[in-house]
Amino acid sequence: MSAAPLPTPLTLPIAGRDEGWWAHARCREAPADLAAAFFSPRPRDIAGAKRMCATCPAMTPCLEGALRRREPCGVWGGQLFHFGRIVKTKRPRGRPRNTPRPEDQLPDIPIPVPLRHLAAVHGA
Repeated sequence: MSAAPLPTPLTLPIAGRDEGWWAHARCREAPADLAAAFFSPRPRDIAGAKRMCATCPAMTPCLEGALRRREPCGVWGGQLFHFGRIVKTKRPRGRPRNTPRPEDQLPDIPIPVPLRHLAAVHGA
């Protein structure tokens, strides 16, 4: 018997189902405009999503699920995924600036120690 798939930050769990870590996720209660930041192409939005994850009590199980599922994109557990791999930065659209803007710098959220072995396998 296989385990039920973990919910994603932008989907609502089925009523009455055991929600596990999702019940404690900070992004669950985020307004729609902030929730969209988890999948935004703009570094400023991504930085806000990562900051929300940094203080989330569900960060570790969220990241673990994303690593195991090889999430194709978005911010999961404080890390930015691109084509199933953790990446440190996301370049904004257009020509790169000579001097990066401070507001486009992404915060560095450390990968929890118990998940570092999984992250290493998936390119972090």
